[in-house]
Amino acid sequence: MDAIDQIRDFNRFYTRALGLTGRSYLQSGRSLAEVRLIHEIGALGPVTARQLAQALGLDEAQLSRMLARLQRSGVVERQAAGRQAFLRLAPAGRTLLEGLSAQSRAALAALIPAERRVALAEALAGVRQLMAPGAVAIRSLQPGDAGWIISQHGALYAREQGYDQGFEALVARIMADQLDRGDTVHEHTWIAEVGGPEAPQRLGTISCMREDDQTARLRLFLILPQARGLGLGQRLHDTCVGFARQAGYRRMVLWTHQGLEAACALYARNGWRLVQSVPGKAYGQDVVDQDWEITL
Repeated sequence: MDAIDQIRDFNRFYTRALGLTGRSYLQSGRSLAEVRLIHEIGALGPVTARQLAQALGLDEAQLSRMLARLQRSGVVERQAAGRQAFLRLAPAGRTLLEGLSAQSRAALAALIPAERRVALAEALAGVRQLMAPGAVAIRSLQPGDAGWIISQHGALYAREQGYDQGFEALVARIMADQLDRGDTVHEHTWIAEVGGPEAPQRLGTISCMREDDQTARLRLFLILPQARGLGLGQRLHDTCVGFARQAGYRRMVLWTHQGLEAACALYARNGWRLVQSVPGKAYGQDVVDQDWEITL
């Protein structure tokens, strides 16, 4: 058996082990392709059919048929906005996605002993890098990154949420305070980057900051639009939460706004709990402030 046959053999092994060969994924009555589509819509938030086709590498006609089935069953809803139509999960779709995510996590937890999970995750990261050498790398903060984080938050939130410069000023103060503290044992910021040292391109960022001895705060989580739908948000999230655990924190908290639907969906999928949701006004917009927390 040569290397190619070994790779093919492993492919057959893991599809059987994860239950991906049946017609119904996790006895949901949905195919694996439909479940992947539901997951992507939930992760991306309001998204066009063309954006979905590009993110998943699907033929638009095939995608249209799948979307029609999901709409008829009340899982996906379509909303017109000018000349475009945006897709989002209906309440029934969100309930379905949350249930499937919980089942999937439970199935993997039952399959993989706790003491082997970190090693397996690291091995899979190595597999990803071998298969796609130009894949996104996640690295620590370097000189020059803070200015990029501040400017990208200011520009992106102004464009997508209508926030004024007060938000950019807040991000600048947060970054300056972290740099002044210089505590890399209990705090850390990461940059997601593609292109390697010769032509680096930053795609996203996330930070873990100290709240108190027992509590860490997730802050400054941002992914550029062109990098969405690649699973990068989950990777950054896992990197940040993993650091908080290793640093000895017992819980983690975050503050966000209800309108950031993709981020809120990611938090919910990963076991975060919504503690409170309070209407208010900030950065020139009516907002709903949300506080989330997770036990580490």
